[in-house]
Parts: sequence; structure tokens; C-alpha cells
Amino acid sequence: MTMNETAHGEKKQTVTRTIEAPAQDIFQVLTLPARHQEFDGSEMVRADEKSQRIQQVGDTFVMNMHAESQGGDYRRENHVVAYDENKLVGWKPAPLGEEPKGWQWVYQLESLDRDTTEVSLTYDWSQVTDQDLLAKNIFPAITEEQMDTSLARLQSLV
Repeated sequence: MTMNETAHGEKKQTVTRTIEAPAQDIFQVLTLPARHQEFDGSEMVRADEKSQRIQQVGDTFVMNMHAESQGGDYRRENHVVAYDENKLVGWKPAPLGEEPKGWQWVYQLESLDRDTTEVSLTYDWSQVTDQDLLAKNIFPAITEEQMDTSLARLQSLV
């Protein structure tokens, strides 16, 4: 596992883990929103809204979420912004019916051999421009440890 430090003013953090599974098996889990609750290390994802498998940039999927900092239960519409089959998938969350506010989640998969994949998860808030949101000083809302827990749980699923 490796982690980027945010102390240098970076507005993103990345965790990486080598998983003993083929990239396509990992990608199958990542692109099925119904499975996201199973590997969410933040404990915020509750369930998807019967979303279809992610198939391309421009797809959207809705997740039921829970966080005390958000006042309890809420929903997020995720806009797929990165997709390369068996290599890359990423999305930007937004309140339902709104445009994303600038942060994104990206999973990158690199096959090391047939049955081993290096998986990187990046949480990037560098495109957040809403000054009210930035003034709340909520970024990063998820810790690197929670992100690493997500990758560990993903590993246990494949």
C-alpha cells in the first residue's frame, strides 16, 4: 500500500494495493453499483437505486448514503467521468438533479500478470470551486485509511 500526502497542498489522495485477481474480475465488481456497499470503507454507502452496470463515460448511477455530517440519510447521483474497460473507472458525485461539485473517485487497474492487479484508488477534490463548500474545510471527507479499507474489502470480494 502506498499513499500520497496531502500536507503539501495537494488536493487529492491515492492508495494502492496489489490484489491477487485478474483485472477483469476486479473491474466487474467496480462497475456494478449494487456491489459498492460491500467494499465501501467509509461506511457511508448503503445501497444503489437499482442502477445498471457502468458501461461508459456519461452513465449515471444513484446511491443511498448515510453520514451524520450530512444530517443522516441522503442520495447521490454519480456521473461517470472515466471508463476504460478492465483498466479505469471513475465518477463525480452530485446531489440528485444537480451538476457535480468537483470531487471525484477514480479506480485505476494495472495488470501485473494474468492473476495479479495493482489497484489505485484516487479521491481528488482539486476541481472543487464552490467557495462555500471549500470554506467548510471538509476536504478530504474520507481518510486514506478508509480508502485503504475499501481496497482491502475489494480484495476480499475477488
